[in-house]
Amino acid sequence: MDPTDTPNVRDTGDEPPDFDEWDAPDEVLKGGSTRERMLDVILQLREPTKVSEIANRAGCDTETARDYLVWFAEMGIVREHAGRPVRYDRNESYLRWRQIERIRSRYSESEIVEKLKSTVDGLEEYRARFDADHPDEVSLVAASRERPLEEAWEALSEWQTMERRADLLDAARRSGDLASGDVGRVDA
Repeated sequence: MDPTDTPNVRDTGDEPPDFDEWDAPDEVLKGGSTRERMLDVILQLREPTKVSEIANRAGCDTETARDYLVWFAEMGIVREHAGRPVRYDRNESYLRWRQIERIRSRYSESEIVEKLKSTVDGLEEYRARFDADHPDEVSLVAASRERPLEEAWEALSEWQTMERRADLLDAARRSGDLASGDVGRVDA
């Protein structure tokens, strides 16, 4: 058999596809419903942003964006900043609550405690490694004297992530106490 022969392939007689007729990859990746695109944009907001800018990023008209933003504000996903023009940003409290609820739905209380213990153990290792209580106390320049800059940056980033994970796990653990009726202690 000739190496260029392809066994077991039937010639269907179909014409090859016209690749010019296909949607551009950017358009395919930008797909999804308007609500999904709006939510994607909202989750990326870091500061109060005008409705027209949000609409532009989501690929929809300003009135549609405004309608969704009012709805998202009523749900607590975004915060409205009154003024001219009105601006919106993501509600960090809502996102934190969602993350905590996601943890509570995925793991039992004992699994949450075990994950918290493991995370705290990892935090202790970072504290000892860098001789500091928090990654914000560590100078990247000073840390890079003892190890390559990329390695130091990656370790400090992981430490920061673990701090946030520990905070969320602990909040999920505590919200479990409140959900089970233990309201005798209130953390201020």
